[in-house]
Amino acid sequence: MTTENKSKTKAKNSIAMENVAIRFVGDSGDGMQLTGMQFTDTAAMFGNDVATFPNYPSEIRAPQGSLYGVSGFQVHMGSAKISTPGDKVDVLVAMNPAGLKTNISSLKPGNMLIVDSDSFTKKNLEKAHYENNPLKDGSLDNYKVVEVAMTTHTKEALKDMGLDTKTVLRSKNMFALGMVYFIFNRSVNHTIKFFQKKFKNKPLIVEANTKVLQAGFSYANTLELISTTYQVAPAKMEKGTYRILNGNVATAWGLLAAAQNSGFELYLGSYPITPATDILHEMSKHKCDCYGIKTFQAEDEIAGITSSIGAAFAGSLAVTTTSGPGLALKSEAIGLAMMIELPLVIINVQRGGPSTGLPTKTEQSDLLQAMYGRNGESPVVVIAASTPDNCFDFAYEASKLALEHMTPVILLTDGYIANGSAPWRIKKAAELPPINNHLVKEGIEDYVPYKRDEKTLARNWAIPGMKGLEHRVGGLEKNKLTGNVSHDPENHEYQVNIRAEKVKRVQNYIPESKSEFVEEGDLLVVGWGGTYGSIHTAVDSMHKEGYKIGHLHFNYINPLPKNTQEVFKRFKKIIVCELNKGQMSIVLKMNFSEFDFLKYNKIQGLPFTTFELIEKFKQLI
Repeated sequence: MTTENKSKTKAKNSIAMENVAIRFVGDSGDGMQLTGMQFTDTAAMFGNDVATFPNYPSEIRAPQGSLYGVSGFQVHMGSAKISTPGDKVDVLVAMNPAGLKTNISSLKPGNMLIVDSDSFTKKNLEKAHYENNPLKDGSLDNYKVVEVAMTTHTKEALKDMGLDTKTVLRSKNMFALGMVYFIFNRSVNHTIKFFQKKFKNKPLIVEANTKVLQAGFSYANTLELISTTYQVAPAKMEKGTYRILNGNVATAWGLLAAAQNSGFELYLGSYPITPATDILHEMSKHKCDCYGIKTFQAEDEIAGITSSIGAAFAGSLAVTTTSGPGLALKSEAIGLAMMIELPLVIINVQRGGPSTGLPTKTEQSDLLQAMYGRNGESPVVVIAASTPDNCFDFAYEASKLALEHMTPVILLTDGYIANGSAPWRIKKAAELPPINNHLVKEGIEDYVPYKRDEKTLARNWAIPGMKGLEHRVGGLEKNKLTGNVSHDPENHEYQVNIRAEKVKRVQNYIPESKSEFVEEGDLLVVGWGGTYGSIHTAVDSMHKEGYKIGHLHFNYINPLPKNTQEVFKRFKKIIVCELNKGQMSIVLKMNFSEFDFLKYNKIQGLPFTTFELIEKFKQLI
């Protein structure tokens, strides 16, 4: 291992590990997200598979040193497939007492705890509700505690640079990162290149962060308390070029790919809302690219979606993004898009609820709202992404279904996978399925807007300005062919039924359900959306122990895959695991009343842990 400062690494014991989980915690101003992301990128560059879990405070400016102002970033890296950010962590880096207080229970006994001892002042200890200093009262004896005066060492490294105190203190997270790079035999070079690119117009900032990073690496090298380092070999992954993406960026890229492959210009009309805003940010970066991207930051949620409906009417691939409270505000407009039968993609990055809820915490809170949260009989297609990387695939799929079936499609992600990161293999446009559409050409005689495709029941789509294809659309019930307003009772019933049948026929164009690990057995674990990684890892572990346990995960929810009932029949017990009070179990019971669906639910703003799932499953078998 070499670094830019050419320091020599002492001979240390080096232990090979298949996977390791590391968590960085501190105040929201301590740069924990940047620190964790840099470690993640370096691990990925080395070839490790990775999964991350950023955990932000819900308050924008929580008081410094407070328990509810702690920001954390967990990264799980391995030499084999990594599906979750990990349960318990192997190394905890705590930049202050509050970070220690709120996270120490997640550190495995006997493992390494690195703390900034300079931050353990009387004032900070009181803010964290410590009666005594945990570094001195013996409460941490079960851990390998490495006390480091990070603030002091950071000041010493930068004493001759003439920087103000605030700038100096903002660099101390790099001291911690340098130490962790040494402990896990990782080079600092990737992060130094990151400084040079990000702060290319601020050479003093580049120099300061580089000095502190190298100082942390060198300090760990000379510290006798760190007598062992760890090696995590590269993972065997499918050949290709990879990027580390979080779910929101992957979602944006999936939309871009759909626009390119479909030939439509893409329009995104949205109102900023946590945790969905980054999709709008990412899309706005590409407005000047060759994709024909238009983004509009509206004054509210209703303006966002109605502008997107207008864009769909004008012939664009139209998208709107939101989170739970925003989906509620968009409900009437979704009903309008359903009535007009226009292609519209609605992306809901779920968060804790109800009302405005817990903006930065994850929850599968909005399934029933997505399914039924509109007046009248208003069926729309509902699908869900399940990992940060497949947010790309399902954003593309949502666009494809909307255009090919002339219907609104709601794509559900959640805060966990939207902010979490994973390696994503860059795909070529030719690898993606083609996207068809129902645009009609000028010159058609006797055009009627609601003439339907025999197989999909999707209606014709003529956009404004097409000569001879003028037509009327709107939110009032319409004649089944002409689109003119109709109050005829039988016509209304026909229209309600045909719109429902159109959504049901999407079953013919989606994959069938398949149980992972075993096709029949004692227990089938059912999940949907972002719980995939935790459930998959838990079931995989039990399967290796010899249990007859399967995992069925739903990405397509309305309609459900055709063969779902047949899969359920092959198992003695079925348990549905959700981060809510049991919304998917309600949907399944409505469709398959002959089965007894057990439930396992968690509503803590946190994902499932593998341990708690395994414990529950073993109780049932």
